[in-house]
Amino acid sequence: MKKVLVIGSGPIVIGQAAEFDYSGSQACTSLKEEGVKVVLVNSNPATIQTDHEIADVVYIEPLRPGILAKIVEREKPDGIIGTMGGQTGLNLTMQLYERGFLKQFGVEVLGTGVDAIETASERGKFADLMQRINEPVLDSVAANSVEEAVGFAKAHSYPLILRPAYTLGGSGGGVAHNEDELVEKMKFGMRLSRIGQVLIEESVIGWGEFEYEVMRDGKGNCITVCNMENIDPMGIHTGESIVVAPSQTLSNNDHQMLRSASLKIINALNIQGGCNIQFALNQKTGEYYVIEVNPRLSRSSALASKATGYPIARVATKIALGYTLDEIPNAITKRTPASFEPALDYVVVKIPRWPFDKMPEADRRIGTQMKSTGEVMAIGRNFEEALQKAVRSWEIKKSSLSESNFKSLEEVLENIKNATDVRLFAIYEALRKGVKPEKIAELSSIHIWFIEKIRNIFEIEKEIGKAGKKIYDSELLARAKKFGFSDRQIAELIGSQEVEVRRRRKEAGVKPVYKIVDTCAAEFEASTPYYYSTYEQEDEAAPKEIRKVIVLGGGPIRIGSPIDNH
Repeated sequence: MKKVLVIGSGPIVIGQAAEFDYSGSQACTSLKEEGVKVVLVNSNPATIQTDHEIADVVYIEPLRPGILAKIVEREKPDGIIGTMGGQTGLNLTMQLYERGFLKQFGVEVLGTGVDAIETASERGKFADLMQRINEPVLDSVAANSVEEAVGFAKAHSYPLILRPAYTLGGSGGGVAHNEDELVEKMKFGMRLSRIGQVLIEESVIGWGEFEYEVMRDGKGNCITVCNMENIDPMGIHTGESIVVAPSQTLSNNDHQMLRSASLKIINALNIQGGCNIQFALNQKTGEYYVIEVNPRLSRSSALASKATGYPIARVATKIALGYTLDEIPNAITKRTPASFEPALDYVVVKIPRWPFDKMPEADRRIGTQMKSTGEVMAIGRNFEEALQKAVRSWEIKKSSLSESNFKSLEEVLENIKNATDVRLFAIYEALRKGVKPEKIAELSSIHIWFIEKIRNIFEIEKEIGKAGKKIYDSELLARAKKFGFSDRQIAELIGSQEVEVRRRRKEAGVKPVYKIVDTCAAEFEASTPYYYSTYEQEDEAAPKEIRKVIVLGGGPIRIGSPIDNH
């Protein structure tokens, strides 16, 4: 390959934010490392990938098949990569292929091929493949008309789930509780689907949802980069869910079962690069279903990459050029190959950032269609620490889970039963009002392990309030910091000032240390690691005696502060 065309994802939309500038930028950089000339097309100028330092040739043009065909004719690239530009890039690649432009100009689709994209994206073909390889899928029909959908519904019970083919962020999908809803949502979903197809399937709302980020090269070598657990159950889009990595409530048997299924699926699809596989799991019975596969880089891919330190987009691009996993060096350790599965000795929590502060009259309920504009990620040595750090990163003018303004217990329980953007605060408030964790788990379908972890935070908060200023002379101060309590939280609980808590904490020797995200749980030395803070003994970050500058980021993608500040 001498020249490769990379397709961007276009303007920031819900479900397609900075994650795809990240993947596109990594792809361009990875190609240039191999001496390949990079031609990038994107309509969004406020991206890193549209800088000339990233790509050799940049076209800021409408992302439409006709425009791309003219660029292909002019530049005559040897190959095209469409899996780094979200659903937009994937759809455009398929349109160029279907209209014969790629064949006409001799352009090869690099990485995951057209057949794999079609099979993973077209719901009917995907269900057929899963049945052939004996992987369980929900009873479903890939409907191309309202009549097909209604016919399926007559043989099955409501609610039913609708998933349009080739759409982004659950667009056009939803839950139908009766025939009227089914007809209305079917018409809408067919309009949004590139091929007018909507999968109608049985519901497993309330089951656990687990994701596996998987990587495969052209010779069939596979690894799982990361497994993630959606704290919110099935029925809420994974992009709307609070997610923890690695999974916290999976038994080893269940993990191995889903991991084996992931490798089996990625091989059957003949994916070359990365993909995201989603499962529904009933942890009481061990029964699971394959929900869907994204045959491209996704929002979850960006999360998995940052959570593990494994550069998924960079490695996927090398694979697209023909490298095998064992031939690609790990960019962080410089010593291990990309075929080593990452190991995590910490906990990562992701919370979506919803724009309801700008649109207070909007429906705050969350479900199968995405509403969030961005997300925050926090790393800690335990779930409680990571969760509290994520809440403080949220930029919603709240610094702890205890800051809520519910008017009644009924309102609290309603927000737990029907998920909204304040469900976390509702769970905390319910625990404070004496609601049993079992009752909260029953109402929300959230695994009781997570409810108990939130209760741990509440119990420590009570201890801090009871100790008052005696906290300075006890082990409670260090324990509170280990569980993610900020100096400000502690100050408010004991009736002091934040600056005083910080001063007394430092005098007591309770100071943060920095740990490495290195892909290998410190088994090998890291050459280009990044760090997170926590409260333990060993500090793994040695400051260098050179002049330095701190650069402050813009926080989560939200209205008024999108990718431009990235």
